[in-house]
Amino acid sequence: MSRKLGIKYYVEPDAAALARRATQYLVEMAGEAVAGNGRARIAISGGNTPKAAMRLLADPNEPWRARMPWDNLDLYWVDERAVPPDDAESNYRMVRESLLDHVPLAPEQIHRIEAELPPEVAADRYESELRNSFRLEGAEMPRFDLVALGMGDDGHTASLFPFTEGIHETNRLVVANHVPQKDTWRITLTLPVINRASSVFFSIAGADKAEMVKEVFTGPRDAERLPSQLIWPVSGILTVILDKAAAAFLPATDAEGCGVLERER
Repeated sequence: MSRKLGIKYYVEPDAAALARRATQYLVEMAGEAVAGNGRARIAISGGNTPKAAMRLLADPNEPWRARMPWDNLDLYWVDERAVPPDDAESNYRMVRESLLDHVPLAPEQIHRIEAELPPEVAADRYESELRNSFRLEGAEMPRFDLVALGMGDDGHTASLFPFTEGIHETNRLVVANHVPQKDTWRITLTLPVINRASSVFFSIAGADKAEMVKEVFTGPRDAERLPSQLIWPVSGILTVILDKAAAAFLPATDAEGCGVLERER
């Protein structure tokens, strides 16, 4: 893994423009993956920003639906709450209602986390699903074409929360992570899997995230408290898409709304 990380960030004027940029990025990366490998394997996260992007992607009046290579797409989840798939808190339910019910994806292209099962069982089942669908052997790790992440105002990403055991897992593909601060369990991809993806990007919106964005991307390393700092793709490149409010304390961007940061381990 690269000892240097180049962070390329794009700042959009508001959350709606951010969602449009994120949707465009998803479609472009999927197209590149299909052109190169014949298939696009994408892992998505929950939250309001991804929800807006999913709705845009499903909208027949927007350009992206027609451009998405649906026939050659496999959709996975970065993480899930330990709830049934019809629960209001379910990341799967959010994606189903905003996207899956409206687009031509076959059941075998949808790889959900069976979070209605006990957390450890759900993690084992999802790890088996990854091994089977990626045709992995031995200790081999999957290589997603794209992993889409969000970031909480506490610095967590995926379901890797501050000071939880999951941030230290290096051998498993998927882990059941107990989150004491929320008194709950989450099922999540592990850091080695996320960081091995061909492309990893954050989408972050809101003034309530601005201080944390600055701390994570420009502050001193404090990864136990700020797990988002552990997102360090093997490519050495991380893409971040923000609205103006979330980017308030980052260095000014160029005329096209793009900025670049560099970090050392």
